[in-house]
Amino acid sequence: MNEHSLLGAGLGALIGAILALTGAGGGILAVPLLVFGLGLSMVEAAPIGLLAVGLAASVGAVLGLRQGIVRYRAAGFVASIGILMAPLGLWLAHRLPNLPLALLFSLVLLYACGRILRKASLELKQGRAAPRPAFLPCVLNPAQGRLRWTLPCARALTVTGMFSGLLSGLLGVGGGFVIIPALSRYTNLDSKSIVATSLAVIALVSLGSVITASLSGVMHWAVGAPFALGAVVGLVLGRQVASHLAGPRLQQLFAITGLLAALLLAGGALGWLSR
Repeated sequence: MNEHSLLGAGLGALIGAILALTGAGGGILAVPLLVFGLGLSMVEAAPIGLLAVGLAASVGAVLGLRQGIVRYRAAGFVASIGILMAPLGLWLAHRLPNLPLALLFSLVLLYACGRILRKASLELKQGRAAPRPAFLPCVLNPAQGRLRWTLPCARALTVTGMFSGLLSGLLGVGGGFVIIPALSRYTNLDSKSIVATSLAVIALVSLGSVITASLSGVMHWAVGAPFALGAVVGLVLGRQVASHLAGPRLQQLFAITGLLAALLLAGGALGWLSR
């Protein structure tokens, strides 16, 4: 393994660890790391980021299934919508220049990390997680331990799947930063079940996007394979310490890192434009 591959594996391990600790965010930081760390363009980095995040999320989802905390019917429903939307995002990505893609990614990253930072800060200030809305469209049936499928629930999960799939194909993100808040807002699942279900959706949607990218001939396997392998190792190791490190302080650190990455990405794109 050459120096370039070792660097890719190291960056992938970092993404896997973030995914293990947060259940989201790995994908949204994968693309900036590939752009800055390995010098790839947005279009080149997106499918590689999805490959790594999808593979690592698959490991996390399988472990969650073994623990019985994955809501697999909800995950399958959201993922099926996302898989249908991902090719549209990929089609748009290959028709937009690198500059607007980088700026769009920066805006999405700023929004997602700003939301995470605000939520973590409120949790630290109040000493507990923010209360959920009074009306939750998707609630567990206490007798069966499954979500009750109603029209509002199906509508909420459909919108979640559409956004996660579109952003997956367009920007190469797993969609966890969309899925985690949506499941927190629309369901009464506990945090462990939300993270595990999010990982299952990310795995399925990313797999669909990776297959589409491979068939389109835009997947760079020489870079993607070591990056993905590193992500799996990082996720497995991260899960060992997740219970000790996860929390609002870690969320704040992740959000600040993401905000800096967004500013660097936007600054690089605007700097290229001014040349």
